[in-house]
Amino acid sequence: MVPAISSIKKIYKQLVPERTRLNVLYLWFKIRGFMLRGTRYYCICCNGTYQKFLDYGNIRRKNVLCPYCHSLERTRVLMYYLQRETDVFNGGSKILHFAPERGIENHLKKAVENYITGDINPALADHKIDITDIPYKDNYFDYVICSHVLGHVADEAKAIDEIYRVLDHGGTAIIMTPVDDTLEKTYEDEKITSPHARKLHYGEPDLLRKHGRDFHARLKRKNITVKAVDYRLAFSDEEREKYALGDGRREVLYVCTKKPEKRTPKKMA
Repeated sequence: MVPAISSIKKIYKQLVPERTRLNVLYLWFKIRGFMLRGTRYYCICCNGTYQKFLDYGNIRRKNVLCPYCHSLERTRVLMYYLQRETDVFNGGSKILHFAPERGIENHLKKAVENYITGDINPALADHKIDITDIPYKDNYFDYVICSHVLGHVADEAKAIDEIYRVLDHGGTAIIMTPVDDTLEKTYEDEKITSPHARKLHYGEPDLLRKHGRDFHARLKRKNITVKAVDYRLAFSDEEREKYALGDGRREVLYVCTKKPEKRTPKKMA
């Protein structure tokens, strides 16, 4: 029976495009979310209330995954920050969003005309974009959103430089990554190559490093100011539990602002 199921799954993947498979999966999420309606937990991304959230992660975290829209702790923290602390939903900004979280993407697509989603996998975004070679001109975007992407990129420094290159003067990049506070420096070893070894050393099979307390410094550039924001702390203990906002290991926002362009005063005639 098990080999037969495995064969069916393989054929299904071969015949059905990935984007279509994802849409079918999202439909199942909606059905499951409807079945789990309740009042204990609230998800800002889909504006739904549920009797429980689902467990998730290689090391299982309890009550963290929205059963309807699949938002995680970090997604909800980011959504609250975008709504309360930025003007992204006013519609006038140019926004580049890497590996877009569906719950946030749906809101931004409705509110923002110049909203671009990108991913190295074309099934996961509107545009196939290599974050180390972004096909847009300098100083183009008002906002760049990049959540839990950099740990998966081989040339992280080049990716950071590219984000800042396309960010306009005065613009903001909001970057998130899991950080291990027990590590003074980011742990990475080019000899660790197999998915099993990466999961063992970094916590996920496709991670290339485990970020430490130096992540803030890794984001610094001479024309960029970086501020670490634990936005969970804007909520009460009761709210953090009801909204399932995490423990701070994956949810800190690194708000990176490009300094305004210096203008040379015109000389008097």
